[in-house]
Amino acid sequence: MLRFSRLDLTGVVATVLMAAGAQGQTFTTAAEVKPILTATKPSWVAVRAYEGQDLLYFTNLLAWRCGVASVSYSLNGGAAQDLPMEPCHEDSAQPNALLMDSVLPFVTLPLQSLETLSVTVTFDDGTTEQGDYLRPAILMP
Repeated sequence: MLRFSRLDLTGVVATVLMAAGAQGQTFTTAAEVKPILTATKPSWVAVRAYEGQDLLYFTNLLAWRCGVASVSYSLNGGAAQDLPMEPCHEDSAQPNALLMDSVLPFVTLPLQSLETLSVTVTFDDGTTEQGDYLRPAILMP
């Protein structure tokens, strides 16, 4: 699996945005966000142990949720679960901003319970993208 540093991904996203002619776009459609999410797939999720539990973060996905119809995830090969998402704030200057007033960008799991994770993103154009992760690849220090 490829691993990128945050600096590497910042450059990738900047390149994707420039190539897409991103100036003036609001990033609220699949056509606008799919190239970004595809380029940042290694960073869709992260997990960290905190106060006796695992926190599974979906911050990168949720920060580009406009243009995404749904996100589901499966832990350790189990049944898929839908990820709750804030609505897209299309009436604001920053429609993808996370207000975190009703939905947090993480789910809480029992400590050390996450071994594998599969994430499926369904875009508003009906296409899907999947990411599969092993705990060591997404573990935050």
